[in-house]
Amino acid sequence: MKNYPVEMYNYHIWANQTILGRMKELPSSVLSQEVNSSFPTIAHALSHIYAVDKMWYLVLIGTEMPEALKACIPLNERIMNTVDEYDHIFTQLSEQYREWFRSKADLEQTILLDNPFTGIRETRFSEIVMHLVNHGTYHRGNVSTMLRQLGRASIMNDYSLFWYQECDESI
Repeated sequence: MKNYPVEMYNYHIWANQTILGRMKELPSSVLSQEVNSSFPTIAHALSHIYAVDKMWYLVLIGTEMPEALKACIPLNERIMNTVDEYDHIFTQLSEQYREWFRSKADLEQTILLDNPFTGIRETRFSEIVMHLVNHGTYHRGNVSTMLRQLGRASIMNDYSLFWYQECDESI
């Protein structure tokens, strides 16, 4: 039986790598080209996805959410110059997550989450993982829209495509 929070996180990694792979096919200037969208550039969107993923990782390893947010605000504002730099930091963070998953037998375990935006709530690890995957999906959609506004094609990175990619890789 599959562990669905882990499966969804694997999808998140795959989808991030898929969009970064598409970005590597384009001229490097596309990363920092300004666009009228949710973020001023694709680099800003990627920095945001990374910063939020890192913040949730810190929460999962025991950092209180207000401190994790404070620690990751600078990451949200740190704009990389190349897609390879984004690829590197996303890969490093995914390895940290994988190690965390290996150390957790029960993803239904709860913590008391003190979310400064919404208050205190008992929250399962699995809910946090599902949220970060959903957040990444939302913002990869922003990146796809930004690419189209810049006259570039995006790339399919839907969960349903991941199913088939996963099957192909396991053969």
